[in-house]
Amino acid sequence: MSDSPAPLADPHIAFDPTEGRRDIVVLGSTGSIGTQAIDLVLRNPDRFRVTALSAAGGRVALLAEQARRLRVRTVAVAREDAVPALKEALRLEYGPGEPLPEILAGPGAATDLAASDCHTVLNGITGSIGLAPTLAALEAGRTLALANKESLIVGGPLVKAVARPGQIIPVDSEHAALFQALAAGTRADVRKLVVTASGGPFRGRTRAELADVTPEDALAHPTWAMGPVITINSATLVNKGLEVIEAHLLYDIPFERIEVVVHPQSYVHSMVEFTDGSTLAQATPPDMGGPIAVGLGWPRRVPDAAPAFDWTKASAWEFFPLDTEAFPSVGLARHVGTLGGTAPAVFNAANEECVDAFLGGRLPFNGIMDTVTEVVAEHGNPLTGTSLTVPDVLEAETWARARARELAVKATAEARA
Repeated sequence: MSDSPAPLADPHIAFDPTEGRRDIVVLGSTGSIGTQAIDLVLRNPDRFRVTALSAAGGRVALLAEQARRLRVRTVAVAREDAVPALKEALRLEYGPGEPLPEILAGPGAATDLAASDCHTVLNGITGSIGLAPTLAALEAGRTLALANKESLIVGGPLVKAVARPGQIIPVDSEHAALFQALAAGTRADVRKLVVTASGGPFRGRTRAELADVTPEDALAHPTWAMGPVITINSATLVNKGLEVIEAHLLYDIPFERIEVVVHPQSYVHSMVEFTDGSTLAQATPPDMGGPIAVGLGWPRRVPDAAPAFDWTKASAWEFFPLDTEAFPSVGLARHVGTLGGTAPAVFNAANEECVDAFLGGRLPFNGIMDTVTEVVAEHGNPLTGTSLTVPDVLEAETWARARARELAVKATAEARA
């Protein structure tokens, strides 16, 4: 392992920490990661400056407010029909005679921003649509603060083909934790990675007890406030399966040396076990401020980026093995990760469709993973190797989404029969 190339995310490779203020492009600025990143930037104007923002286009008033507060050069929206409302929102935010930022619009707008002149691109877009911006940022030589795990998972070989060693700084709390713990040793010293999972709202339930849970039940996450898709993914533990694939790709660690352990308090965000028997854990109260600060500022720390523990108060930290029968998603993710090629894209796309069907009352909770498993099995032998292209990934996703919808309709019809 020590003789292989440095991994995509390597804490030992970093830019000169004495450098001045960093210019940041924020993709997905109106989402959870984006808004928290902007708050961090505004609290640290001597360290960071945001030069451009992108968003889907559904929250133009917030986007305009962000643009004015940050004085960015450019704003971008994926939805072209949002441009008139954005222009009006900008006019309301800016004073008379103040120059407005440039506006880019369309599906490729975020990709254009990702390649623009800056130090770091924070990819906080949700879903595999973040793949093209990820590739653009890497090809342009930018540091990529990656919160969009889907782009790495569905486009693993494509990302690895263009990324320099250490060019990616992970922003997921689990991978930011691994990133920091790995700084304590060499790659040859690593025995295993341990990814922690809260267990979601259904920890301790059997598969039979999950049969009748509702979307409202699944959206009631015990420790994290997140969007609906990632919250359901946490309930099924699909999110943890995706993180196992992501850890394999980021750190070049074989799947058999990546474990998942349930930790309900979500204090320990992940751990690295070294060959001498020691385990290093990275821990903070549940808060994304710390991982975002690592993504934007590494190798320098950002003071007060996240809350710290009050060690004068008693607390209990628990760890449990993963119930693979009730939550088969992690095992299936290992399988598709090992297959590689377009298999992870099929897994991710089918899951997104099944989550949508569950939230819409068209599929039971257990039906999410049952359907995803069937779609992955039907996919058969995926396209692998260096021949993989972005169109291949998109085609596989399109097929997986259509097939998942067909199977969800079939399951609903059978349930009503």
